[in-house]
This record gives sequence, C-alpha cells and structure tokens, in this order.
Amino acid sequence: MASLPIAPKLAPIRAAAFVAGGAALAAAILIFFVAGNSVVAGGFLAAGLIVGGGAIVWRLLAAPAPASVSAVDWSMARALAEASSDAVAVTDRAGRLVCANDRYQALFDGLPTPPGLPLDADGVTVLGSAGRAAWRDGSGQARNLVARGTALSAEIVRSGDEGDMLVWRFAIAAAHDAAATVARLLETDTGERLGQSGIMAALLSPDGRIRAANRVLRLRAVGHDDSADAQALVGRDFTRFLITDSRGLVRFEREGLGGMPLRILQVPFAADDDAGVLVALVDDEDDTPAIGASASAHVRSLVSLMPFGMALVDRDGRFLQMNEAFMRAASVDAAAPPLYPGDLVVREDKGAVADAIRRFATGATHSTDMAVRLKDHPEEPVALTIAGARGLGDAAVLLSLKDNSEESRLKREVAQATKMQAVGQLAGGVAHDFNNILTAIIGHCDLMLMRHSPGDSDYDDIQQIRTNSNRAAGLTRQLLAFSRQQTLRPQVLQLPDVVSEVSNLLKRLMGETVRLDVAHGRDLGPIRADPGQLEQVVVNLAVNARDAMISANPRGGGTLKIQTRSVSAHEVRRMASDILPVADYTGLFVSDTGTGIPPEVLPKIFEPFFTTKEVGKGTGLGLSTVYGIVKQSGGYIFADSKPGEGAVFSIFFPVHAASAAAPIRAPARAAAKPAEIWGTGTILLVEDEEMVRAVAERALTRQGYQVLTAENGEVALDVLTRSGRPDLLISDVVMPTMDGPTMVRHAREKYPGLPVLFMSGYAEEQLRKSIDIDDVAFLPKPFSVQQLAEAARDALARH
Repeated sequence: MASLPIAPKLAPIRAAAFVAGGAALAAAILIFFVAGNSVVAGGFLAAGLIVGGGAIVWRLLAAPAPASVSAVDWSMARALAEASSDAVAVTDRAGRLVCANDRYQALFDGLPTPPGLPLDADGVTVLGSAGRAAWRDGSGQARNLVARGTALSAEIVRSGDEGDMLVWRFAIAAAHDAAATVARLLETDTGERLGQSGIMAALLSPDGRIRAANRVLRLRAVGHDDSADAQALVGRDFTRFLITDSRGLVRFEREGLGGMPLRILQVPFAADDDAGVLVALVDDEDDTPAIGASASAHVRSLVSLMPFGMALVDRDGRFLQMNEAFMRAASVDAAAPPLYPGDLVVREDKGAVADAIRRFATGATHSTDMAVRLKDHPEEPVALTIAGARGLGDAAVLLSLKDNSEESRLKREVAQATKMQAVGQLAGGVAHDFNNILTAIIGHCDLMLMRHSPGDSDYDDIQQIRTNSNRAAGLTRQLLAFSRQQTLRPQVLQLPDVVSEVSNLLKRLMGETVRLDVAHGRDLGPIRADPGQLEQVVVNLAVNARDAMISANPRGGGTLKIQTRSVSAHEVRRMASDILPVADYTGLFVSDTGTGIPPEVLPKIFEPFFTTKEVGKGTGLGLSTVYGIVKQSGGYIFADSKPGEGAVFSIFFPVHAASAAAPIRAPARAAAKPAEIWGTGTILLVEDEEMVRAVAERALTRQGYQVLTAENGEVALDVLTRSGRPDLLISDVVMPTMDGPTMVRHAREKYPGLPVLFMSGYAEEQLRKSIDIDDVAFLPKPFSVQQLAEAARDALARH
C-alpha cells in the first residue's frame, strides 16, 4: 500500500465498552459498504460488542497492549477497502478525514477531505449537498462528477455507533474507463496498426466532438500530421471535416467531391449514453452509400485488432468471429470453438444470454451489461456486454467480455492476506492466555515433584502431566511463530551455511526411500535472520514433502531438492509479481516429486490447524509456522503446484544492506551458572492472574525469599508505600487498572535503580517495542519453578 490510513482523532472516551462497540459498528458498516460481505461485517460487530461488555475490555483498554495490537484497528477494514476498485474515505462529525484507501489518494492526488475535492464545475456544491443529505437521511448520492477529467459517481452513507461518521465511495464511471482506454489506444501502436489495415478511427464525445483519432485519420482530415494537428483536432466537430454528395456518399472536405468515398462504421463499446462512440472510416472503392453498407471484412479486421475481448454474432445467435482477447477471457479452445454464446456459460445462465442476444439481434440498438458465470470458471462471475450492431454486414450483435482473471487473483490474494492477519491476531491472543494457564500447571507440577521422589507412586503421573504441559507450550510457541509474535535472535548470515548445518539431520529424517539433493548457487548475498528459526523452516518443509511423497508412493519415495541461489532485482521485475517488491533477494527453493497439492487445497495450506493428514498424525501448524517465521524475518513465501508434478516452495529473503557483513561467529559459551538458586531478600510480585501469582509466590518462598504480592500496578504502588523498597520487583506487563511498565516508572522515580524482572505470555521482541525502560530483565511464560528461581537470582546478581 502506498499510503497509511490517517489515525482517527476521536473524542474523549467516556466508557471503554462504548469505544469497542462503536469501533466495531463503524468497521462493520465500512466492511459491508465496501466489500458487500455481511458475514464478515457481522462478525466484526458481534466481536466488538462482546469485547465491549465485561471486565476483559475494561482490562485491555485500561492497560496498553503490545505494539502489535491497537485499540481501534482500522487496518483490517482498510485492507478490505483496498480490494475494491472504488475510492473510499471516512470522515467524522467534525469533517476530518479518518481513513482512506490508496485508490482515493491516487484519484484525488493526495488526501483532501470531502466534499472539498478537486472537482470540475459545481461538483463540490453537488457533493456537499449529498453529504448533508447523508447526515440528515442516512445516505446520499451525487452523479456526473468530474475530477481531473475522470467521470465519477459518489455514494455517501452515515455510520458509527452514534451516527457520527460518513463513508464516501467514489466509483469511476464505466463508460469513462472504456472511453479513456480507447482514446489511449488510438494514439499508440494500436492506432498505427489500424491505419496499416486501412482503417481510420476516431473517438467522439456524445455531442460529436473529437476526443482522439489515429494518425491516418488526422493525415486525411487535415493533409499532414504532427503533434500540433493532433491537439488541434481534439474538441472539433467531427462532421466539419466531412461532406456528403447527392448520392449520400461521404468524403473528407479537404479532398472535395473528387476524393475517395468513405464508409463509416459506428462501434458501440459502453452502455452509458455519455460514453460517446468509436467511429471507423474505410475507403469505399465500390462507391456504395457510406452508412449501413456491407463492410464485413473491415469490421472483422477492426475486431481482430481490438485489445479487449470482442466477438460478432449473427441474427441466428451464432458466433461469426471472436478475437484473441475474447477467446482468452472466455477460455475458448481454438481447436473446438463454441457455436453459440450460451455454450460458454453455465446452464443456469444460458437462457438469459440467449434471450438478450435475440432481443438485440431483432432491433435493440443500445447495449447492456450482464453478470454471467463461465463454464470453466463458475465460481467467479464476469461482465458480458451485449450491444446491437447496425451496418456491420452479417453481424447483428456485438459481444464484449472483460478478462477478470488478474483482478480476481488480486482480490483472492488480498482476502487471503486479510484472513491470515486476522487469524494471526487471534492465534497470538490465544497463545498469550494459554501461556498463563500452562505456567500455573507446570509450576504446580514442579512444586509437587519437590515433595515426591522417583520411587513414589504419584511421581510418574506428575511427570507425565509436566511433559504434556511442555508439549502444549511448544504448540503455543508455534502459534506465536505463525502470528509473527515470537522472539527472534537475528544474525547476519549466509543461507547455504544454515542449509548445510541441517542437511545431516534431514538425511536421517528422509529415510531410505527419499533422496535428498542439495544445490547452492554462487555469489549469494547475506541475509539477516534467526538461524535456529531458519533451520525450523527447512525441516518443516522437508518433512511435509517427505510425507507427501511417501503417501503417494510408499515404496518408491521420491526426491527432495533444496536449492539456494541469488535472485536479482532484474529477475524480480520480470516476474511481475504484485506482492514481491523489486529488490535483490537470496532465494530458498524446496521442491519434491510427489503428486502435488490440489488447487482447492493450495490457498489454505498456510492456515493454522489445516491439515490433510489422518486424524492424530498432524497438528496443522507446520506450514503456518514456516509462514510466520518467513514473514517475521522480512521475507516472502510462495507455494506453486501442478497436479501430478509435485510442489515447489519459493522463499525470498532480502539481501542484507550492511556495507560489510560481519562474519558469523560461534556464540560464546555461557559461563557456568552456580547450581545454588537459593536466595534471600524481599521480592514484590505483581501479577493479575491469581493462579500464576499463587504458584510464583510459593516457588519464590521455597527458595528463601520474602514475597509481597499485588494484583495490579496501583496495588503494587500502595505496597511499596507501606513496605518500602524491595530487593527485586517481578511484574507482569499487561494488567488492568495500571500496567507493569507504568507502575515500574513510578516505582523507579521513588527508588532509582530498582531491579526489575518482567514476565509475560507475549513475545519479548514485541514487548520491548512498547517498553522504553532501561535495565530490565524478561522471563517468557510459561516458565518452570527452576527457571523463575534462576531468573530472580540473575536479576539480583546484576545489581
């Protein structure tokens, strides 16, 4: 996205529940208005209302969330707005711009606030009246607006919990888009090709004035062609360049009655009366009347040269001609073309298409647009334009079909990215809450194990509970990896080194039936990533490929190929990807020789908990973990597969831009920590979750500390006032009433240099972005009694 949404400037909040409910309602209305999806909009509204009522919202809004979570997140609504081809903006009651998509910024050359937009004539007045109508009646409309030469229509809807917002949607008139495309083509190589075929073409406005013309027409009309003549023709009355004799033959006025007669063809390309008309002129060597004459050869030549999908149909409803663009858009097999237009669409749409063609073939002269579903792509409706044709020989109906494949692909990608973002936020929140529960379970298990020896009857059961809790903790780490909220330790490294390190492990994992083939390119640029997480990416992809190949061929296995190579900016530019920015990358490519991924499964493979394996044989978090690690490392991942040809995962990491990449050194061996973890002193423990606070208090008390407890920041400050300075302050980060960082700032104002240990179920990397406090330690949840004791000892030792 080229621009960021403008941060909303909201009035003071009286109650946290009203904020959540109002934001959810506004987002729901915006999503429904732009995307037309009532399910997604309803989900946003319901979620906001649930969050808005209860102590949880009071908690979350009272304490600052991690940097990755915002109180009123407009990014989701804006991402859906980007899927619309319309320009969308939101204003508040004070007339301030709250949010706008990139289309809006491009259309109005910036971010002006409606209704004060750069509109022609009295457009601002008309738009202002529509806005006032929306405030008064709930909705308003403005037609025939023109912005910088672009015809627009506007729809305005009042929204918000208290009706304090307006959603403005500006749609570019379809006729204007088509006319602008035709005008541009006439003045480029397409116009030249028409001229080489003997076709002079001009685009006329509804009042008959010239908007654009190809070079051959300009040459015949004025006698010579240069840039000044091209501009001089624009806006002139087309009929002033023509004369008609007594027989009805039309000639150029400059050539006189002795000039070559002309045959004139009118080609409709839009249903809107304001779109104008495309006029084609050809020399009539037979001296037949110009208008309404047979010109089949010239018409077919013109149709074949059109860059957009066009086809001719006769009076019996049979195809006469389809140009290449039409065949491509309709997925027509050139070896076996259809006989009737109805053969292209699904059975339910055949009758409507046949009726429309029959109606236009027998007299209707205007045009209409129909939404039809093609037989080969029934899930995505396309726009079919049907127009009556006169003076085109055997052709009675002109069809136009827009190739929507690229637009549909972009919409799917935006929807997928939006869904992945939403699921990622949900996964991160679930992992945080689950980490609190696991901390209590693991802690109580540790305390029970201290009272039992390995020979006791309960020892093995307690140990099994602890083992399973640690497995659950591994799942939460995978969820945090997917949601891009895990803690990374990035280094500048060479990707082949990481692959080589993990190759020996992969050979054992692949078994005897799968062959591992590793190839490294030359001159690979360094990347900045966490080597341990990169190894996890390679292992997950390799294991997935192995399972797929063995499942398809249990005896024969297959070949797993891992390749690293340099990908230059020039190569990325040739790829013409809408997602991958043009830059230099180091690529990792993992391919297999399995049966491939079915097309209906491919869009879902990175979703958490999605798996095609048997029940009990997969968590569905392998590829979602890969996705999260790659994204958090600043990379891009793509999956490509054709049935029967295996799958290829392509990962692109940006080349690290440091002037001189520091060589990778083995991490220094940590000094052996003393085995003694007993301690003395006073610790103030601040934790809002009672179960975590209880187990931490017992664990620290057993280690010899005197423990004071508090359930939030305000209570902790009261304890400090009564009890004086503690030796160590251990605090959760996100708490109701007063969060941990705020409480620590107040405490250090009174006791400078107070040792602090933060603990949280969120990732350290995310929290440090929102905690601007020096000299603090961090302990991630879940933790064991041993880990808590060691962290407390280390924090005290530093001071």
